[in-house]
Amino acid sequence: MKKVLIANRGEIAVRIIRGCADYGLASVAVYADPDADAVHVRLADEAYGLVGDRPADTYLSIPKLLEIAVRSGADAVHPGYGFLSESAEFARAVEAAGLTWIGPSPEAIDLLGDKVAARKIAERVGAPLVSGTSDPVADAGEVVAFAEEHGLPIAIKAAFGGGGRGLKVAWRLDEVAELFDSAVREAVTAFGRGECFVEQFLDRPRHIEAQVVADAHGNVVVVGTRDCSLQRRNQKLVEEAPAPFLTDGQRERIHSASRDICAAAGYRGAGTVEFLLSADGTISFLEVNTRLQVEHPVTEETTGVDLVIEQFRIAEGLPLSITETPAPTGHSFEFRLNAEDAGRGFLPTPGTILRFSPPAGPGVRVDSGVESGSIVPGTFDSMMAKLIVTGATREQAILRARRALAECTIEGVASVLPFHRAVMAHDDFVSPDRFGVHTRWIETEGVAQIPLSPRSEPLPGEALSRTFVEVDGRRMCLGLPAALLTGLAAVAGSGSGTAGGVGDAVADAGGAVPSSASAPDDPAVCVAPITGTLLAWQVAAGDTVVVGDVLAIMEAMKMETQVLAHRAGTVTTLVETGVFVPAGTALLRVEREGRAG
Repeated sequence: MKKVLIANRGEIAVRIIRGCADYGLASVAVYADPDADAVHVRLADEAYGLVGDRPADTYLSIPKLLEIAVRSGADAVHPGYGFLSESAEFARAVEAAGLTWIGPSPEAIDLLGDKVAARKIAERVGAPLVSGTSDPVADAGEVVAFAEEHGLPIAIKAAFGGGGRGLKVAWRLDEVAELFDSAVREAVTAFGRGECFVEQFLDRPRHIEAQVVADAHGNVVVVGTRDCSLQRRNQKLVEEAPAPFLTDGQRERIHSASRDICAAAGYRGAGTVEFLLSADGTISFLEVNTRLQVEHPVTEETTGVDLVIEQFRIAEGLPLSITETPAPTGHSFEFRLNAEDAGRGFLPTPGTILRFSPPAGPGVRVDSGVESGSIVPGTFDSMMAKLIVTGATREQAILRARRALAECTIEGVASVLPFHRAVMAHDDFVSPDRFGVHTRWIETEGVAQIPLSPRSEPLPGEALSRTFVEVDGRRMCLGLPAALLTGLAAVAGSGSGTAGGVGDAVADAGGAVPSSASAPDDPAVCVAPITGTLLAWQVAAGDTVVVGDVLAIMEAMKMETQVLAHRAGTVTTLVETGVFVPAGTALLRVEREGRAG
């Protein structure tokens, strides 16, 4: 390998670019229009535009990515995590193009990416496992039948998904149908396939995972364990390594099951085997993530193993640099710095970062894809950066984490910093004698009150407006900031412009984006709580609702959010489904009986 195309964005693209430099490889970045001036674009040796501002048109476009790989002369592709990282189709296309795929084989991705097939492998090797359906379910009726046979709660899970998307937990029979539909929608949006299966859900479980690396020579090594129990909406917020408060027997059971599952699947590359651990000590296999995990730095910090470099070595056919599980040294926490308002139910808050001032000092590492002035688009994931804090012991790491979180400043967009600070003062998490958190801790008995963040700075218009120019007779696409073109048009229009001038170029390129719609000062109007896409209405015009009823489902930054009725009355819809709207846009009216307003 000489040159690696990184089929991703943000902090993971930055992480891989740095790994390339450390390993002596050239790096090629790609970017959607909103990312044209992103950190990963400027750090890479080369960067190419994907032309577009939505995932499907950019980071999920296999033809565009392969065309850039060929054009740039890249001989390898690293997918990072998310997007196409667990796409066997992409892996096959990369290999068919004669490029090196830095990841597991397409066959292993297919096998383990199918959660039903992965369960069958786990059963075959004797891994711990709760009851579940042997195949995807056809409809909500089958889910209800499973719940009636095995009891509640149950988990409805995307068969071809991961990362908590397409996962819904039903605690009551009357919510099964709605949650099944939601799981299918999320699965289709995130993974392109909506099949779901069902399994028993362990109440108040911890989320434990094992980091695995495997080479083409048959070596499979568990690098270490992590605890990822602090989650909201099945999305991790805080991770740590090694997983604390495990018995030797539990740790060995997790290690051996992880090795056996990966060996049986013929796995090659870096991957993570995930488990749930109930309060009574029951361990159950959850899934295998066939990629690098967001939380990989805590394992790196406590083992000394550079997992990105290990991926490069494996892709080149070299043996693993380690032959057995390294003894962990110290303890490490990772805090995801997401653009979400924890005080408003972790609502995504895209916008412009006015100030990003990360902490420093002993034991502090920051993996970031942003800086002051960066834009957090509403069409991609909400994570801006990761704060990793390491100490000689868990106790020292906690103290350092408090200091680092206090130093960290993010302005312009809301962030989860207030939540992290509160967690590191909560006895359920920091007690030296027990581990009191679980995967639903945030939604149940977690931090009672998180301060509201200031409203985010609004997103600018389109990052780029495109037109065409000729250079030595060759037609080329030219992308310029819309604001620049609008300013030039204003100058041209002030008296010196001529027909066919800059003003026409702006018109041809699409011009400036209209200002965001905003709701009038009308108590009947229900507005969009987030900037995102209106996926589905849960009510129709003329329906009667009461306060708290679910009116619609919106999606932003790969997460679904419910739009709730703010008062009782009769609804009239205003916005069509599939439309992308800014926060504060009027969606519908709820009229009180007998009068408007």
